[in-house]
Amino acid sequence: MTLAVLTQADFDAWVIQARRFTLQGRLPDYIPQLAQVDSRLLAAQVLAETQTLAAGDVAQPFVLMSVIKPFLLLYLLEQVGAERVFQQVGMQPSDLPFHSIVQLKADHSRPRNPMINSGAIALTGLMPKASGSDRCAAFCKWLNDLAHTQIELDQNALNSVRSLPNETNRAIADLLVQSDLLDRSDLALDTYNQLCCLSGTIADLAQLGLLLAKPHPEISHLHQQTVSALMLTCGLYEVSGIFAVKVGLPMKSGVSGALLAIVPKQGVIACYSPAIDRIGNSVAGLFLVEKLAQELKLSVFC
Repeated sequence: MTLAVLTQADFDAWVIQARRFTLQGRLPDYIPQLAQVDSRLLAAQVLAETQTLAAGDVAQPFVLMSVIKPFLLLYLLEQVGAERVFQQVGMQPSDLPFHSIVQLKADHSRPRNPMINSGAIALTGLMPKASGSDRCAAFCKWLNDLAHTQIELDQNALNSVRSLPNETNRAIADLLVQSDLLDRSDLALDTYNQLCCLSGTIADLAQLGLLLAKPHPEISHLHQQTVSALMLTCGLYEVSGIFAVKVGLPMKSGVSGALLAIVPKQGVIACYSPAIDRIGNSVAGLFLVEKLAQELKLSVFC
């Protein structure tokens, strides 16, 4: 089967089922603004060949957090090429949490992949030598131009992130400077924080997904494949392998509760539900994507 056979009635019913799972997660209390969000929120959108299906709190804006990481990778693959990008980061799945310093040290200060904090922070070193604000604005414009989205920086979220000591990410950036992957830790962290605080609606997230799901005249197909492959193997951190088996789709999560699943050559499933599990993945979002993938046999391995 395909995404195209999904009806609005079935989608609505499965979103109602997913809403029960908003009670099972927790909010990320280490980021003040995210800790104040209504944990019962749930929005979902499917973009397929001939239809758009949406359900839930679709007007609710949210910060993308780590869901932006595949698109940073895509942007830099387009800007500087795969050879340079993978001098900076690896392609291996992580077996420790997304912000693990232990893992980075064990790997001799070379980030395992672009989907964890160390990988994305390292990749900021390949962006133009401008301020964090200029880098973020250029990246945001690139996304909006290609995906026809209205992504923008959430200044309140950025202020909330900046209010924190951010010791773990600072220690990661310092290790990357010591290994000559970054010139300046302060610039890298400022850039990284701004990228993570880019915000949009569920419709924007779904439109971003089409940059990977469908051929695009301005994006290399090989780069789309590369990003999607790394989402499949690394996008849900240390449980990526489990969901590669259970769902079989390239996916990326963020601690804001955003979740994106790519159905190659068919379309996109986008979810937002801020209650997350201990790994940092949306509980309701994972339920919904797994339900859709299994009912519609969407796995790339089917």
